[in-house]
Amino acid sequence: MMRFSTLLRHPADWMVGTQKDQCAVITSRIRLARNLKGHSFPGWAKKTERAETMAILRPAVEDLPAMKDAFSRELGDLTSVQKQVLVERHLISREHAARVDGSGAVIERSQSFSFMLNEEDHLRMQSIRPGLKLKEAYDALSELDSELEEKLEYAFDPTLGYLTTCPTNLGTGLRASAMLHLPALVLSDQIGQVLQAVHKIGLAVRGLYGEGTESLGNLYQISNQSTLGESEETIISRLERVISQVASHEQNAREKLMEDDPDMVADKIGRAYGVLKHAYLIESKEALNHLSLLRLGGNLGFFPEETVNLCDVLLMDIQQAHLQLHAGMKLSPEDRDSIRAEIMRSRLQSLESPDNLSLKNDQSDRFPEDGNPNKS
Repeated sequence: MMRFSTLLRHPADWMVGTQKDQCAVITSRIRLARNLKGHSFPGWAKKTERAETMAILRPAVEDLPAMKDAFSRELGDLTSVQKQVLVERHLISREHAARVDGSGAVIERSQSFSFMLNEEDHLRMQSIRPGLKLKEAYDALSELDSELEEKLEYAFDPTLGYLTTCPTNLGTGLRASAMLHLPALVLSDQIGQVLQAVHKIGLAVRGLYGEGTESLGNLYQISNQSTLGESEETIISRLERVISQVASHEQNAREKLMEDDPDMVADKIGRAYGVLKHAYLIESKEALNHLSLLRLGGNLGFFPEETVNLCDVLLMDIQQAHLQLHAGMKLSPEDRDSIRAEIMRSRLQSLESPDNLSLKNDQSDRFPEDGNPNKS
């Protein structure tokens, strides 16, 4: 089985695969909730019952061909920092990290698949893909689900569908979501009305780490709220359509900002670059907001395209638990701010100052070569 250090040695495939034409949609995620027939749900199960379901689930998941040489551990065998790192990488939930007895995680090598054992349900499996690829993520996970269903007997009702702990997951047990980066909608004060429209059609909008968390770095998760009475295809199709529309609004907002106020955009991106490149102390929230603008700069041509992937990796690496793992010791808030700034300076060392040809051309039109704006 894979060691924890090996799992985290390289960024997840979905962290470095964002496509240029999907710059607003960072990732697509599909999660399926399943329970074993005849076994108490985790929240009501005794310690011995949880151990029993673990003994059934863990080998079944490990035996899947796609999970060969996967990372597999009981949560009780992980430190609190290691569990928090998995939360920061969106591989387990915050609620799952708080559990110990009879809970576990099995994570595929490239981190595209992860399985939470005895979380709120007996089995919560997820598939993550870069960009807007909900259908691709679902098809890949559905195949693993079908393989498991040949070995395990799920709790299923012909009328209600898959039985789950939370009624909102009843039916397909499907939660589909996408992580979006929406800085231009925020800068142009349109984010409120866009998210309100999303809420009105029954979709949920959450922050960086899901339910109950705030939006940091202009990142938003959009997902379905319920699954009962609808097919997986219907849920995914509707969500993809809405996410495409939100991404289109973001793209339009970027173009309009560059057309109407390019100096303001350049100023914000330049200031973010300056702070991240030279700061010696920086808090998490400030760092995420500046990284958001740096990522926007990569999308708009102020920086090379690979800057976008660099920002996506940094979004994870500067989180609290990642910093503690990096340092190999418990850190005070001041120490975290110092190490976070050090990582930023190091990773951005070779990134040259922001540049944009269209802005250069605009400036040359307004100011002749000798620098005298009044010369005719």
